Amino acid sequence: MKIAHLSDLHLLDLKGAMPFRLMNKRMTGYLNLRFHRKSVHKPHAARAVAEAIRALGVDHVAITGDVSNLALEREFAMVERFVEQDLGLDPNRVSLVPGNHDTYTRGSHFSQRFIKTFAKYVQSDLPISRDGAFPFVKLRGPAAIIGLSTARPRPPFVSSGTVGREQLAALGRALAHPEVARRTVVVLQHHPWHNKSWLHGLIEGLVDAPAEAEALRHLDRGLLLHGHQHRRIHRKIGTDHGHIDAVGATSASLLHTSDARMAGFNVYEIGDDGALGAFSSMRFDGEARAFVEVPIPLG
Repeated sequence: MKIAHLSDLHLLDLKGAMPFRLMNKRMTGYLNLRFHRKSVHKPHAARAVAEAIRALGVDHVAITGDVSNLALEREFAMVERFVEQDLGLDPNRVSLVPGNHDTYTRGSHFSQRFIKTFAKYVQSDLPISRDGAFPFVKLRGPAAIIGLSTARPRPPFVSSGTVGREQLAALGRALAHPEVARRTVVVLQHHPWHNKSWLHGLIEGLVDAPAEAEALRHLDRGLLLHGHQHRRIHRKIGTDHGHIDAVGATSASLLHTSDARMAGFNVYEIGDDGALGAFSSMRFDGEARAFVEVPIPLG
């Protein structure tokens, strides 16, 4: 099985947005876009990523959040078109989880705008969650794909996430299910598991990373795929009987001089027996409008 992983599209559409809708945390996000991100996040790079993924003929595509910039309806409509038209895959072959930009405000979070818009990409094969769409479980060949939402509305200049008690309990139920236990687990979430420090975890990392590690400790192998950092990176989470490979993808739309950050996507292979195969990352070459394979740095 071959899985393509992309993240952090940051598709922006402010057309028709009333000024009052920017009079909240969106104002800081807008100013960041206006004076910084607008010059580096380009939709044409994300479309090139979609075209390259189609050409590879992968079995499944995982998108790990921050598909929008300000969680506006028009942005989510752009993302819908991107997935349906640019990727052009059956919904059963796409899994999508939210990032902090997709629940940028309390209104977007509590209205469940992300879940309602992308319902067909978060459908679960197993009735694991008792109070929402997450976590979902998709059984695909040798893989059990588990989608978690770490996205929560935060104050300005705070972008941390959390799995939460309910999702952790549901994750435990999922991992204990026989259909999951006989497959290789692939966890999708926006925030990376590794925090630089306790303070980093509170401000921009994963607040309850230790609790998630406890839930995963009995696995002898698996993947945890994330975004958020806008960089290619490979770390390992130690377990009782082995380790989980935690791999981050860069932003699919980011134009950057660094190989670790330039737009692109990752590809992972899982054998029919569940063994993890090769990891690779494809970096966008903006001048040639092509992709070259680059290593995923160890963190």
